[in-house]
Amino acid sequence: MLHAGKYNWTYVLGTGLMDPLLRGVTTMVYEGPADPATWPRLIAKHGATIFIAVPTIYRQIIQKTRAGGADVPTLRHCMCAGEPLSGEVLAAWRERFGQSIYEGLGMTECSYYISQPRTRPIRPGSAGFPQPGHAVRLLDPETLSEVPVGEEGMLCIPRNDPALLLRYWNRPDETALTTHGDWYLTGDYARLDADGYLWFLGRRDDLINTFGYRVSPHEIERVLKDHPDVADCAAIGEEVGPTKVVVAAYVVPRPNCALAGDAIIEYARQHLAAYKAPRVVHIVDDLPRTRNGKVLRRALRPTP
Repeated sequence: MLHAGKYNWTYVLGTGLMDPLLRGVTTMVYEGPADPATWPRLIAKHGATIFIAVPTIYRQIIQKTRAGGADVPTLRHCMCAGEPLSGEVLAAWRERFGQSIYEGLGMTECSYYISQPRTRPIRPGSAGFPQPGHAVRLLDPETLSEVPVGEEGMLCIPRNDPALLLRYWNRPDETALTTHGDWYLTGDYARLDADGYLWFLGRRDDLINTFGYRVSPHEIERVLKDHPDVADCAAIGEEVGPTKVVVAAYVVPRPNCALAGDAIIEYARQHLAAYKAPRVVHIVDDLPRTRNGKVLRRALRPTP
């Protein structure tokens, strides 16, 4: 098992260390320079059968290397977490490597508790289904009542879940803030579709409040990343006047592509509801990221 370990402590501790130890298998947690060519090379060198990384790494391997399935003949299972997987990356990976990428959602307090199983068709961007043994619910955080199918709710986990933390060490205030009645409130929002797939919408602070709507940046990004000329992107709420916030997209073009903001806005309007489509697009060379590979949204600012 090769693990892109520097990108997320949740799955360093879980799938990167504890799970392999339990199963008695070898794992590699790589924390060196993030050159896209490194991953296929390490898989081939060590005969790794499982590869785990954030979708950004899969995207970089596709875009910046010529590696394919013949270069990693031992690889048989791929997993991602940390951000939603786009259909474009999944399709390209399947074509080049002959493998699907199975998405998961977890947190340090519970490790993985939602994932895409191999027994159900992958819907790119969906985190999948609660894992066996986890009675996850989408609740209204104020009333603790379950929200209807298709509506936004907070992911909540029963406090008797065997994988859930008991309490925050020496932080009683934090424990009291996140535990209500029989539930642990994760602070993550999602929606459930009619077929039982869970769609991660974001943390409370990530959701964009625009013209009376709450919009998930992940949903916008998933759509924009399927544009053939988009290498990467991030969506945020941008204040353009007193109490006026619009959806803004920061877009990294593919190499040698002359991408215009107007084209992205038009593409978004064709594939998103009008209130979700970005009204402002910034073309940038790269996106700021945290050490674990997630986009640092608070660092996104328009160029003066």
